[in-house]
Amino acid sequence: MTKSPSTLGIILFIATMIVFFVVYSFFSGINYFDISLKANAFVLPLLYAGAAFWSVKTYWNNHRVVSFKQAFKRAFVPMFIGGILSIFSIYAYLNFVDTDAKKLLNYQYVTRQKAELDKEYTSARKILKHQKDIDELDQKYKERSQSFTPEAVKGKDMLTASHFSGYFAAILIFYVVLSVFFGAFFRTKTIYQEEQNQE
Repeated sequence: MTKSPSTLGIILFIATMIVFFVVYSFFSGINYFDISLKANAFVLPLLYAGAAFWSVKTYWNNHRVVSFKQAFKRAFVPMFIGGILSIFSIYAYLNFVDTDAKKLLNYQYVTRQKAELDKEYTSARKILKHQKDIDELDQKYKERSQSFTPEAVKGKDMLTASHFSGYFAAILIFYVVLSVFFGAFFRTKTIYQEEQNQE
């Protein structure tokens, strides 16, 4: 039986929240930000791509003719519903329910950025030979380090509504690209099969 795109979207939303709360419950320690980042970079894209593929494939299995628009919709709608509900829910949870988790994520984000800056600086300094280049690098490092002083990072919030909107805009591009791919793939396959049947 082919589930409706809306139903699949709700299932994706539930699955996303399960991933969120698993990371939140078991990994909200010193590596909370890094593990959250990895879950968002690897686990969720696979989950959403798999759901989109299954949505289009089950529809294609039950219909002889599938247009690009139909295939695109079958892939896009579940991801969009699952994604937007998840973004709203996670934003609300971190901003209104557990603000300590939000503070931890913001702190670890800043710490990670500073560690990356230090790593880049150390690596670049090792390969520079001329004093002029070293002095220039030192000056740039000093300038960039100012943005990590306690005064500069005080109140810095990477989990505001505007930031979440930006995250969702980036995610939306992923949904569109994936849906276009599935739309083109399944439409082409259907047309090809129909031509073979007519012959």
